Amino acid sequence: MSLPHFGLPGFPDAAPLEGLLGGALIGLAAAIMLLMLGRIAGVSGLAARATGIAQTDMPQPVAALFVGGLVLGGFLFNLLLGPIEAEYAPGWGWIVAGGLVVGVGTRLGSGCTSGHGVCGMSRLSRRSLAATAAFMVSGFVTVAVVNALGGAW
Repeated sequence: MSLPHFGLPGFPDAAPLEGLLGGALIGLAAAIMLLMLGRIAGVSGLAARATGIAQTDMPQPVAALFVGGLVLGGFLFNLLLGPIEAEYAPGWGWIVAGGLVVGVGTRLGSGCTSGHGVCGMSRLSRRSLAATAAFMVSGFVTVAVVNALGGAW
């Protein structure tokens, strides 16, 4: 089973239906978390709480269930719709370096893209608007630098 594929001009690998479905599910999860628990669905904070790295008022089992649901959702998507061919940066060094930079950035920025970009922006938080703008600009600059250095993005 797979969703129909509609290519967009200039973006041959775009998958707008999958993006729409995924975005709706992310919004639903964020709304459920906010309405039922009064907490935002910031994945970096939930992951830190689920693993015991951070001590917050969020019950650890709830955080673990949320993070486990992310993993289970990816597994079920793969099972139902088939694997998605992924393209990675050239080499594990780039992947590890990117993960470290993102990890440090989430701590320095007091949250990640899900907390600031999804939950914070929907609440019109000025701090989240600034953080999301910083994420976007950093991404643009990173792609430009990697391309200038002969990278594959």
